[in-house]
Amino acid sequence: MIAQGTTDKPRRRFARPVPVSVNGVPISAGDIARETQHHASSDPDECWTLAARALAIRELLTQEAGRLGLVAEPMDDGEGRRETPDEARLRALLDREVVVPRAGEAECRRYYERNRGKFRSPDLCEVAHILVAAAPGNADARAAARQTAQALIDDLRGRPDEFAALAAVHSDCPSARHGGNLGQIGRGQTVEEFERALRGMAVGAVHPQAVETRYGLHVVRLDRRVEGRDLPFDLVKGRIAEYLDEAVRRRALQQYVSVLAGRATVTGIDLAGSGPLVQ
Repeated sequence: MIAQGTTDKPRRRFARPVPVSVNGVPISAGDIARETQHHASSDPDECWTLAARALAIRELLTQEAGRLGLVAEPMDDGEGRRETPDEARLRALLDREVVVPRAGEAECRRYYERNRGKFRSPDLCEVAHILVAAAPGNADARAAARQTAQALIDDLRGRPDEFAALAAVHSDCPSARHGGNLGQIGRGQTVEEFERALRGMAVGAVHPQAVETRYGLHVVRLDRRVEGRDLPFDLVKGRIAEYLDEAVRRRALQQYVSVLAGRATVTGIDLAGSGPLVQ
């Protein structure tokens, strides 16, 4: 694997945070700092902004639930965790104020037809290999492994039926016990170098060069390709409905918070065009 270089960049100084409040209720810097752990970002300013926005939205919704006099019994979330009273009130608020239509079969089918590529079983390759292990940082071991692997490839040109026997003797992979057979593998189930080698191979062929990965050098044989197939609509319509319902709900939440923010006095943070709103 080729190591990627690093570029030294001057570290941007973390800006002094501006006091945040919602309708005169302050959100402390300590609360924002604790909230930052829930917002992944390499930029500390952005992380602070995301945390402050999340707490400001929560305060905005809490105030609206109080204005409406909402009270709700805390519920279990199905994983043994019980809501806090504040969480229960926010749930009651959103259940009351943010009512969205559920995706029907027609909408689901339209999405399915427009995105058929998302609903296919994966392409699979049935593969066998012989691994000649070598540590990534050991140049001498790598050179020796490459020489051994290439010698095995040359040997297999004259006797391709001996692949399993050679794997049993020479491979450093546990698959050696099965003639080097790795079974069926799909995209993302092995290292990129291995996948790249398989893309251009003909079925039944041994790759003409040893394939180098972090594990060592591989002699690779492609035994079979299994093309992915379109998944039937009935099999995926539940997943599509969940996706569409969540997308509509998130847009509706964003609009609702924008309306509340437009009526409120919010300082220190901009809630216009807020992203994900309620976790």
